[in-house]
Amino acid sequence: MLDRVIFFTLLPYFYDILDIIKYDCSRKSAKEILFMNKENRKAAKERRAKEREHEAKVAHYKKIWSWAGPALIVVVIVGLIIASVLDSKRLSTKSASEDTSTASSTASASSASTSASASLQTDTSLTIEDGDTVNIDYVGSIDGVEFEGGNTKGNGADLVIGSHTYIDDFEEQLIGHHPGDSVDVTVTFPEDYGKDELNGKEALFKVTVNGIYK
Repeated sequence: MLDRVIFFTLLPYFYDILDIIKYDCSRKSAKEILFMNKENRKAAKERRAKEREHEAKVAHYKKIWSWAGPALIVVVIVGLIIASVLDSKRLSTKSASEDTSTASSTASASSASTSASASLQTDTSLTIEDGDTVNIDYVGSIDGVEFEGGNTKGNGADLVIGSHTYIDDFEEQLIGHHPGDSVDVTVTFPEDYGKDELNGKEALFKVTVNGIYK
């Protein structure tokens, strides 16, 4: 009974109540739209900020590359030139070394060939001449004291006269002598010989001529 009374009491105001409800809903929708707009604006603002930051970085890198790029190219070119020069020097040094080695090997082979094709003659009537290959023994000393490496110890050593294998005029002082002769050869070591105890020193070699290859 009471509910009917309330119903009929509020019935004349039904449309007004609907308007109030619609108005309230519209206000809520408006607030939601306003909130969404604010969020969209904030997101758009952040996006634009990120874009500007990205553009600034790109511009910065372009500026750096504008001078770093050419500099890098110059460095690479200079490096290639230096590498080419060093490689050329290395090849030249290698070639020179090979030429020296070849010449040394040729000289040794020539000496060995001469020794092999000729026999050692001990005839005392033979005379040492320039270009002859002789076999000698020697003992070297400085101020009467023997030095290391200056003694053949009786093993004999082949020497081509005029080859300048030995220091100073060692070889020339043997010219005119004969197999069996004992010769005192006096020489002076070069200042830059390479051994402190020998550099620039005068030395006496007691040489025994064992024979001449003929």
